[in-house]
Amino acid sequence: MNNKKNAAARQAAEKARIRQEVDRRIQDAAACPIPDVLQELNTTLRGLNEQAVARSRARYGANRVTHEKRQSLAKRLAGAFINPFTAILCCLALVSIMTDMVFPLCSLFGGTPEDFDCLTVVIILTMVLISGTLRFVQESRSGNAAEKLLAMITTTCTVTRREQKLAEIPLDELVVGDIVHLSAGDMIPADLRILEAKDLFLSQASLTGESEPVEKTAAVSEPKETITDHTNIAFMGSSVVSGSATAVAVCVGDNTLFGSMASAVAGEAVETSFTRGVNAVSWVLIRFMLVMVPLVFFINGLTKGDWLDAFLFGISIAVGLTPEMLPMIVTTCLAKGAVSMSKKKTIVKNLNSIQNFGAIDVLCTDKTGTLTQDQVVLEYHRNLNGEEDTRVLRHAYLNSYFQTGYKNLMDLAIIRKTEEQEAADPRLLDLSEHYVKVDEIPFDFARRRLTTVVQDKTGKTQMVTKGAVEEMLAICSHAECDGRVQPLTGELRRRILQAVDEMNDKGFRVLAIAQKSSTAPAGAFGVKDEQDMVLMGYLAFLDPPKESTAAALRALKDHGVTAKILTGDNEKVTRTICRQVGLKVRNMLLGADVARMSDAELARAAESTDVFAKLTPDQKARVVAALRSNGHTVGFMGDGINDAAAMKAADIGISVDTAVDVAKESADVILLEKDLMVLEQGIIEGRKTYANMIKYIKMTASSNFGNMFSVLAASALLPFLPMMSVQLIVLNLIYDLSCTAIPWDNVDEEFIARPRKWDASSVGSFMLWIGPTSSIFDFLTYIFMYFVFCPLFVSGGVLYNDLANHFSGPQLVQMQAAYLGMFQAGWFVESMWSQTLVIHMIRTPKLPFIQSRASAPLTLVTLAGITALTIIPFTPLGTLLGFVALPPLYFAFLIPCILLYMALATSLKKAYVRHYGELL
Repeated sequence: MNNKKNAAARQAAEKARIRQEVDRRIQDAAACPIPDVLQELNTTLRGLNEQAVARSRARYGANRVTHEKRQSLAKRLAGAFINPFTAILCCLALVSIMTDMVFPLCSLFGGTPEDFDCLTVVIILTMVLISGTLRFVQESRSGNAAEKLLAMITTTCTVTRREQKLAEIPLDELVVGDIVHLSAGDMIPADLRILEAKDLFLSQASLTGESEPVEKTAAVSEPKETITDHTNIAFMGSSVVSGSATAVAVCVGDNTLFGSMASAVAGEAVETSFTRGVNAVSWVLIRFMLVMVPLVFFINGLTKGDWLDAFLFGISIAVGLTPEMLPMIVTTCLAKGAVSMSKKKTIVKNLNSIQNFGAIDVLCTDKTGTLTQDQVVLEYHRNLNGEEDTRVLRHAYLNSYFQTGYKNLMDLAIIRKTEEQEAADPRLLDLSEHYVKVDEIPFDFARRRLTTVVQDKTGKTQMVTKGAVEEMLAICSHAECDGRVQPLTGELRRRILQAVDEMNDKGFRVLAIAQKSSTAPAGAFGVKDEQDMVLMGYLAFLDPPKESTAAALRALKDHGVTAKILTGDNEKVTRTICRQVGLKVRNMLLGADVARMSDAELARAAESTDVFAKLTPDQKARVVAALRSNGHTVGFMGDGINDAAAMKAADIGISVDTAVDVAKESADVILLEKDLMVLEQGIIEGRKTYANMIKYIKMTASSNFGNMFSVLAASALLPFLPMMSVQLIVLNLIYDLSCTAIPWDNVDEEFIARPRKWDASSVGSFMLWIGPTSSIFDFLTYIFMYFVFCPLFVSGGVLYNDLANHFSGPQLVQMQAAYLGMFQAGWFVESMWSQTLVIHMIRTPKLPFIQSRASAPLTLVTLAGITALTIIPFTPLGTLLGFVALPPLYFAFLIPCILLYMALATSLKKAYVRHYGELL
């Protein structure tokens, strides 16, 4: 295990070293002039020749992203069937095959065919088969994340090669130094340094979380803390929205930012809290078994003198201590939870994730589309006095509607807002029909503004310009302010900039709108005409929060879940959204801050930080890992490529059905509605699932331990075995079948109010507290059956040890068999009643049947189990199992005994809660 961890650590360290080297290369390429970049990469604008391609591929590698293969059928079957308990059960089945099936047919061991018994083997293997099959079927739909991620990239790209000029080549043939040509619709095939660009807009939302397309130019970039902030670098996995460009490949394959994400997704999943919990509980029970079984074996061998029988009985004790149905009950609980969650718009891909869902105490989520509506909305259209003004909106519409270039999200928001207000304001009605476009001055990155020239039906021609505030102030000489057009003085400029700064600080993206009348002929308008304009007002945009977000965050907090925001968006917008949804920002860390921190420093800072902004994908995963290292069960909710690594690093990855493929395939749970309210319902269902699993584990482990403790004592004190191996198996089988309704049991509201984690030590302490309780009444049953009941109804007052003094020959054998059969029948029935009724005692810390009632299915099934097992001694099956029918007077002892047991179990339960703070 340590070797595996060391290898993983070395691999992670090597990946980190390579990532740092690649980041340095990208930083250098962004900061250097184009000739220096080409020289560093040993290329020219004419492209590479064949020899240079080969050298580059040998030095930097091929343009292939490493990904994991889909698991083979054999591995998926092994994953479904192999766990500590099924391994034990299979070993016990193997031993039972030898002792119950092979030895009786082999004369060397003194066996006879009449001793042949396959019931134990059939029961054990049936449990393993049902449990493993359920899990395999439920999880077989899970796809491969990295394969989906690779499918997002185009298979060819256009490059300049010296021998071929412009050539379309397969994606994996691209090498560092290739000159790449981009146009609208292309996926970026590698990490590229832009050499020339014309109106180039890239969508890298799934990489960085930025909802709006970003502009890319060839200009040298200043040093940046985060590589995705460089305006002259295009990253693999992003796409060209509009424009064209020529670029040079700087990094390819696994060395790209995209490749590092794919590697993270392809890596081995972290050990989740569910896996750790189940394994820990399994080993607690296994340790109890390893202690109890040898004790029973040696005590029986020494006291009875028959070591083969002692060995067989030891095996039956092992089976008795093993909750055979545990894998099946756990899987049934999870499957039932998956069905319930599907009715609440939540699809579960990985069954184990359901319990992790309920155990979440920290939820990390992106901002866009989760807290917000995932669309840019025009919040304000104000004049320079800060008042809502329809004229500002009307002119903004004319600019956005009639422009022919790329309509960004803000243009669409303006058009949508105008159409919404048409009915309320006649001045906005049918603007597209009342005006015609005369000319246009397209947007460019140097001017950062766009102008349309429109004419109304009276022949009046207007230039309408929209753009960044400072650039707009540079072309305006007047402003509409205080009800009149006045010169744009220095004082008025300062007032305008202050108002804009205040809106920026609140997270708004602000554009300015200006106009002027013109008499120039169509086609004569140019950049030179963008002067002496009249500034009209501001347009303020925001991705607004969902109406349900504030209530959902409060509900999560009430259920013990702390929400933390991890976003690639800027800090001002993020802070505004958090304020609007009532999320207190105790502290905020930016990606640049995270990059400077060691893992230990980040782990400390993450505890007191609620919001992380401007994060890279790697940094998101680091924050998640830091929180997990602090002992939290972390859920991560995201929908972009940039979220895949963080989802993989979390205990549970959560995505939505509208997410990119890689996010959905990396997720354990998919929400059909991107709403935190849906998430809260899933968390509650996860906690109910965990509650019912832990109920079964604790009550069955303690009950089995109590029974086996009783058997251990009886083995030492009684002259015969208190129960035969096959009787123990039947008892366990019927009890376990009674437990199959536990997944449908009710759960107290108090239990689901906060997160719950697996605690293996609590299982052990619960066994030691509650288990021996049943042993007290088992001993009472032993005494009653041995000294009172059996002598009274079987042997005429003679104890078992004295039968040889009063009977002989066949009569002695018959009397001993009847004595033994009635004793074993009495304990068999008492054990079932006590085991089953205690389910109702310890399923809740409240008073059973009064303050908390079990579900109807559980009540009916446990009642049916008690009835069936009570009847067995009176049937031919009971005779076959060696039982003798019990006289009615037995129940006059049994009922008060069970009532006392229930009262004592309830008292001990209360004491346990006072001592440990909780029952389950």
